[in-house]
Amino acid sequence: MITLDTTNLHKVDSVNGISVQELQVSASEIESDLTKIKSRGQGFYEILDNQKLFDEITEYAQKVHGKYKYIVVLGIGGSALGTITLQKSLMHEFTCQLSKSPQLFVLDNIDPDYLHEAEQVISLPDTLFIVVSKSGNTIETLSQYFYFRQKLEQQNLNLSEHFVFITDPKTGLLREISNSENIPAFEVPENVGGRFSVLTAVSLLPAALIGLDFRALIDGAKQARESFFSPDIAINTAYKIAKIQHSLYLKGQHINIMIPYSSKLAPINEWYSQLLAESIGKDGIGITPVGAKGVTDQHSQNQLYHDGPNDKLIMFLEILDFKNHLVIPNYYSEHPAVNFLKNSSFNELIALEAQGTKDSLTSQNRPNLSLQIPALNEHSIGYLFFMFEASIAFLGEMFNVNAYDQPGVELSKKLTKQYYERKA
Repeated sequence: MITLDTTNLHKVDSVNGISVQELQVSASEIESDLTKIKSRGQGFYEILDNQKLFDEITEYAQKVHGKYKYIVVLGIGGSALGTITLQKSLMHEFTCQLSKSPQLFVLDNIDPDYLHEAEQVISLPDTLFIVVSKSGNTIETLSQYFYFRQKLEQQNLNLSEHFVFITDPKTGLLREISNSENIPAFEVPENVGGRFSVLTAVSLLPAALIGLDFRALIDGAKQARESFFSPDIAINTAYKIAKIQHSLYLKGQHINIMIPYSSKLAPINEWYSQLLAESIGKDGIGITPVGAKGVTDQHSQNQLYHDGPNDKLIMFLEILDFKNHLVIPNYYSEHPAVNFLKNSSFNELIALEAQGTKDSLTSQNRPNLSLQIPALNEHSIGYLFFMFEASIAFLGEMFNVNAYDQPGVELSKKLTKQYYERKA
């Protein structure tokens, strides 16, 4: 179970921190917000019970097992960021040669050089393209699909064997193509928005195809859901996070810094940034997300956080038990520059550097909290995904904004289309 340590928040002065008393929220207040969330008809907490989908993913993964060397996800935003987090957090960082699973590429942009370089790496006859668009009409994703579809057709390859869609169950161009051309397709439930879709086929299918235990992801998310439904703030970690964010926002901390002390977990920053920014940034309200990485950014961004404007909440993510234990050799162990490292390990060093950074920030009255993760695996990542989704749902109610729409994003899409129409 992931635990939330708010000790340093309470050590910071009352102007910038939060007292223990401020987090003593009644059960009725939590239940009221839960009722409001449920009334919005969102399905992000219901999808964890979709056994039919889980069986379909398992069946498809077994059907295509060993058939492809490359899995290429075409998608953007919520259609890609969760999958990237899973890949980077749970697969080997530097090479897929150590795994018998297919290599996964997530093409989350329309940069032509980026797409061309990806094309140079893969072999089309050995590639399965997963085209992901909740609406089925996402222009960037459709553009990618058209490009690679043409490449496949030029090699006379069967499209239904090299494409699978993940999209709306009824509407959108991808659904039309799936129906008319017999291209396999998985559904994104109508009541689950793109940035809340990581625990649907959007990321579960790619996870299954590269050999991850997607059911363990769901089990972790279900454990987090139990906490989400609790009216006890001592248990409801998601509510407590939202309460802290909301309270500190009212005190002037309008920026949230997330710092995983793990290179492998660092990609969750981008996924969480979309979730927070796109859900809460409305009506003149909003918390600005910033991603950092420990220990790297101790030597870069931390100077600003330590001595710059006091307008930030800093959220540390710490792995308590890394998969590997690496000892630091005792060279020059009597030299004053390194004698404290004697008989130490990288595991101990990264933990103590995190503690030093937290305590240093606290000494400067910089509010910070820590989420402590037992180990980095499918269960813990599933727990994190759901816990953060639940915290955003609570935060939306606290700010009285609709956490599930994105009018600013829709406007930019509309304007892009208009520019094309003017060109014509």
